[in-house]
Amino acid sequence: MHQWTARQVVSELAKKRVSAVEYATFLLERAQAWSNLNAFVTLDHDHALSEARNADSGCSKGPFAGLPIAFKDAIGTRQLTTTAATLALRNHRPSMDAQVVTDLRSAGAFVYGKLNMHELSYGITSNNQAHGPVRNPYNPDHIPGGSSGGAGAAVAAGLAPVAIGTDTGGSVRIPAALCGVVGFRPSIGRYSQVGIIPVSHTRDTAGPLARSVDDVAMVDAAITGIPDQLETPKPSTIRLGLPNNHYLDNLHPDTRNLFETRLAELRHAGFDIVGVDVGGVEPPLESCGFPIAMWETKTDLTAYLKAHPEAGVSLEGLIEAATSADVKVVLSGLLAPEFEDMEPAYHDAIKMRRPALQSGLADCFADHRIDALIFPTTILPAARIGEDETVSLNGAALPTFPTFIHNTDPGSIAGLPGISLPAGLSPGGLPIGIELDGPAGTDRHLLAVAQAVERHLPPITHP
Repeated sequence: MHQWTARQVVSELAKKRVSAVEYATFLLERAQAWSNLNAFVTLDHDHALSEARNADSGCSKGPFAGLPIAFKDAIGTRQLTTTAATLALRNHRPSMDAQVVTDLRSAGAFVYGKLNMHELSYGITSNNQAHGPVRNPYNPDHIPGGSSGGAGAAVAAGLAPVAIGTDTGGSVRIPAALCGVVGFRPSIGRYSQVGIIPVSHTRDTAGPLARSVDDVAMVDAAITGIPDQLETPKPSTIRLGLPNNHYLDNLHPDTRNLFETRLAELRHAGFDIVGVDVGGVEPPLESCGFPIAMWETKTDLTAYLKAHPEAGVSLEGLIEAATSADVKVVLSGLLAPEFEDMEPAYHDAIKMRRPALQSGLADCFADHRIDALIFPTTILPAARIGEDETVSLNGAALPTFPTFIHNTDPGSIAGLPGISLPAGLSPGGLPIGIELDGPAGTDRHLLAVAQAVERHLPPITHP
């Protein structure tokens, strides 16, 4: 059962081949067996079994009746605490669910547990010093990615059939890639952000992680209220753009070799893959992403805490209590007097640089008549836990955060839909992902294209 897709789970439940209690019990036992991964912040057995009993008794209605879904701990849930994996919020229980939780509960699913993450969503390693690091199911000495690291680890290890994370600069797609599962970032604004502890209203979105594109599409349909169907196009009708700039820079040899092998297989299957130039894309440290995220974090987090007095903490108190050193160093800058000097850079990013990037990407899609860009999700496999500041790549010590978001960041800033698919394992046994980014607002078409690509990728070995 740990390898069942979410589609299989709802089918088995609907046909009463397994009860919701039996399935939840199986997951709880498996979570205990894999507890070394540290994927959950909160996993209340009594709560999970109570919800499953309600489903079996017919109290839960809808296509997802009895489906357990795990949520990143930044996503508000009224039944379980929502702490963003930071100690200052350890008793924070919102009075209302986040809208994405409401949408999925309305479809019959239930909140199974809350997932560990990089503290306050500010990092990509999920090396959380408050709750301990999340570990990669393929090698527990390595990171699962972040900030939705618990989501990637839980789905990959079969601890949950589907998880909902959040993505600001790659925080759904990076864990999906490093843990060998599917991770989808929808177009900005497609999912409501109401009730989610924020980083940046311009860049944040919730997104599902699952074991198949079909599962992700099923969850997307439930959240958006559209029909649950995809018409998968034939490979010969799909045109993919292979960027000639930025996305293939400085690839790890294992990543490059596997990516080139998969490209050759896709071309053989009939996909039209053409080289394209992408305008306006810059390395993360030189892009507009950082000033947008930093400036908006201060205003958005302050607004969230004001709207949720039950959290019982101010922005200053939240930052002071942060345990992870990397998070505390970055967020402490929000309180420095010189922080206000960033305002011109923020306005330049919002009014000039982000629109220029969006325009350059839109022109690329239109001029080359491509359905999606294709590139490695990350330019290297998972780093070792503890390599928070620098990581070795091609003989150089590079800053960890910008290195891992190198390829996911442009689409995040532009607000494009993007999906990471498992491409296989490195010689060292670590997953490597392939990402597809589509034009803004083409989410269902991108999912259909991704499903066509998925059908021509070899199945990944389970951890």
